[in-house]
Amino acid sequence: MISAVLAFAATFLERFIGYPRPVLNVIGHPVMWMGKLIEMLEKRANNTALSSVRRRRNGFVMLAILLAATAFVALAIKLALRDIPFGWAAEIFIASTLIAQKELGQAVRAVADGLRDSLAEGRRAVAHIVGRDPEQLDEDGVARAAVESLAENTSDGIIAPIFYLLLFGLPGVAIYKAINTADSMVGHKNERFMDFGFASAKLDDIANFIPARLTAVIFSLTARFTPDMDGNAAWRSAQRDAKYHRSPNAGWPEAAMAGAIGVKLGGARAYDGETVDLATMGEGKDFIEAADVDRALKLYNSSLWVTLAALFVLALFLG
Repeated sequence: MISAVLAFAATFLERFIGYPRPVLNVIGHPVMWMGKLIEMLEKRANNTALSSVRRRRNGFVMLAILLAATAFVALAIKLALRDIPFGWAAEIFIASTLIAQKELGQAVRAVADGLRDSLAEGRRAVAHIVGRDPEQLDEDGVARAAVESLAENTSDGIIAPIFYLLLFGLPGVAIYKAINTADSMVGHKNERFMDFGFASAKLDDIANFIPARLTAVIFSLTARFTPDMDGNAAWRSAQRDAKYHRSPNAGWPEAAMAGAIGVKLGGARAYDGETVDLATMGEGKDFIEAADVDRALKLYNSSLWVTLAALFVLALFLG
């Protein structure tokens, strides 16, 4: 199947249906399978008794095994589906499992709804989507975490998979998802993963370089046509503030989101009991609440429509 048609069909399917719960209960999810392989390899190769150099080398080996296994399985599936009646439908479904529009929107919506009930409910909901200490967060902290997670994961969980699906088909999106999963599991700058996760973190930075900036462009363009949004402020914030984020990529969608909805993101937050002071992004109001999470979701949903429309045009012209 032509990648542009595949990308449009998979994005459309995941947007409106998502990953069926019965399938999840029976066989799990591709990302879960990747995670189990990463966990198994990490337990064997990331021994704290080893030297820093050895652990870093083992991290490269782990990543190479993961990517080789993912590429082999994805290519085997793609080739096998060519000879099966309606194999194209199976390929669309499999590709759709590696995009996360529906799940991300629902998770962030739960935070906004939870905050309207109580701070405790907001904390409980936000704990599912961020790594910072939820009990340390006030109302502003919970809402801020939800908006930042929505912005960053729009890039990592939606735009980047679609980007690699467009370029390289099913094997491309599968390999990207493996890289991103490895980074989320071992790409941490702590004592356990500083060396072992080095390769995963660096490759994830490279893989997300274009998608992160593309997400900022999509947010900025969408904001121009969305009521009560500021597309100029979105792009201005992205260009001005993204470079101050500790991640080379996450600052782009976060700064664009901040400018579009008129809030400030970033600042101090706690991870594992340690407070980290980060640069601020955007030039809007300091205090964020549930209503601002709603505005972020409005921009998010509008951006998904813009993305789907762009994919439809590409499928028409390239299909």
